[in-house]
Amino acid sequence: MKSHRSDSVLSTASDAIGWTPLVALDRICAGIDGRILAKLEMLNPGYSKKDRPALQIILDAEERGDLQSGQVVVELTSGNMGTGLAIVCATRGYPFVAVMSKGNSPERARMMRALGAEVILVDQAPSSRMGEVSGEDLRLVEAEAQRITSERVAFRADQFALHGNFRSHYLGTGPEIWQQSDGTVEVFCDFVGSGGTYGGCTKFFKEQDANIQCYVVEPEGAAAVAGREVTCPDHPIQGGGYSMSELEHLREMPVDGFLEVTGDEARESTRRLAREEGLFAGFSSGANLAAALQLLQGPERGKTIAILLCDSGLKYLSTDLWP
Repeated sequence: MKSHRSDSVLSTASDAIGWTPLVALDRICAGIDGRILAKLEMLNPGYSKKDRPALQIILDAEERGDLQSGQVVVELTSGNMGTGLAIVCATRGYPFVAVMSKGNSPERARMMRALGAEVILVDQAPSSRMGEVSGEDLRLVEAEAQRITSERVAFRADQFALHGNFRSHYLGTGPEIWQQSDGTVEVFCDFVGSGGTYGGCTKFFKEQDANIQCYVVEPEGAAAVAGREVTCPDHPIQGGGYSMSELEHLREMPVDGFLEVTGDEARESTRRLAREEGLFAGFSSGANLAAALQLLQGPERGKTIAILLCDSGLKYLSTDLWP
């Protein structure tokens, strides 16, 4: 497990990834039987949890010899993984190409370009809407990422397939939460995108205590991992809920339950984080909070629940999240 001291001088921005604070949401939980602990992943250098797998995937590739000095790195992204890779590649000397759907908020592309990345934007599927990235949109981005990887003889930092995504949370996020909470976590729930956060944290938590309950969170109407019919693939919760039932990082991972959150619930919970806790986060953070509140008002009443605040609200200023 990586650690660093806040009072020491770090060599690069990549060294500042991890050991984000864990904050109790006691104002939001006032009058509710139970507690929610939120991991502030927006305080990573790239303002999201995706900095962690970006770094681990590159470190693993270097160790295996899969990434050569000066080689181009390519990955599809909703913006967060690309930002993390842009930072890591900048500090380690690799050109980076981010491939992203035009349905994602434009400030993400601007940030990646500012960090030196080449950003390629892919048109959405005909049935998709701006600001709502569907599974079909993601498949179009995947096809373009494959084409560019082949054309440029690049290293593909595939967050959906490479084990570094899972490992970053198994070695980092999970142990940090456990240590910071003094081992008091009884429940974990996570909004699933690539599945790396859920898979890595769940494996670690279950090794500490098999009774810790772990829940997958998905958008209402797009709960493919739960095996339900997808009726709303164009939900507004960016960064996940891609209507993909098979995710490598969830393979053989225990799931104690499935939760669904509406776009409106995610919006309102995100706004509550800002108003009541002073935490300026994004859509998926609100989805995690909404799911945790469901659990405290239902099967996990009285428990301590850990969630991630996945990214910063600054990445959503152009969306209807912040009217």
